Amino acid sequence: MAGQVQALRRKVRSVRSTKKIAKAQELVATSKIAKAQERQSAAKPYAEAITGVLTELASNASIDHPLLQPRPRVLRAGVLLITSDRGLAGAYNANAIRTAEGLISRLRADNKDVALYVVGRKALSYYTFRGRPVEASWTGFSGEPTFADARKIGESLLAAFEAGADDTETTYGPDGIRGVDEIHIVSTSFKSLMTQSAGSRFLAPMQVEEKKREGGPKPSYEFEPEPEEMLAALLPKYINTRIYAALLDSAASEWAARRRAMKSASDNADELLKTYTREMNSARQAAITQEISEIVGGANALAAAGSDE
Repeated sequence: MAGQVQALRRKVRSVRSTKKIAKAQELVATSKIAKAQERQSAAKPYAEAITGVLTELASNASIDHPLLQPRPRVLRAGVLLITSDRGLAGAYNANAIRTAEGLISRLRADNKDVALYVVGRKALSYYTFRGRPVEASWTGFSGEPTFADARKIGESLLAAFEAGADDTETTYGPDGIRGVDEIHIVSTSFKSLMTQSAGSRFLAPMQVEEKKREGGPKPSYEFEPEPEEMLAALLPKYINTRIYAALLDSAASEWAARRRAMKSASDNADELLKTYTREMNSARQAAITQEISEIVGGANALAAAGSDE
């Protein structure tokens, strides 16, 4: 009985320690979410502005640019998967990887080879453990990405896209990675503190939709410098901006998922503490009752022995 009480005491201490860690992680995640949302809001006006400029530019000029023209035949598609560097985030990474696997299956069903690029140690570990090839990986900044991180990723993807793909497996871009004919991005969108959804989007070539206007003639624009020169300068920035927006969105989603997971862990720890404490008290009371019974039994035996004399 005493051994059972000691075992339950050890469990209570262990659960209390785990609860402290989960609570601390929850508080850190709560503060990080606010910062991530601020960065996301600060980057949004620039992303909208450059998208608007490129839409007007591409809609009002006949320009033959590689990033605007779909390849007549897509042999290889690039997939950029964004996950986290750390765990303790619930199903955040599993949902992103599952979405990427679904996209890869659809691309292969269309007879397209797939070149995989990953952000975050979790995705890298997942594919490395399974012996799946990864063209390039970037780690160490999933929680607090910067535009410099997005630019590094964008430069590698653009190099692969400009190199293109052919029928051989030995076609490599300037950075030593295989060329691709289109690029998709898989990331997690932050909708609220309770809702984050993983999804895939088309990244390159850029899909430009002409703006709908209610009547009247189509406005005429004059560009300075020339449209071709402007597009050559802005399109890479647009790709980097899209990647940066996805990184920020994923960072906010990661912290929200971690906060929710740690809150759930903290609540579960409270329930375990109640259960173990109740069991420990019951075991202790049982031990005390047994000791009292043994004492009373011994006293009665002594009294009976004395009366016999």
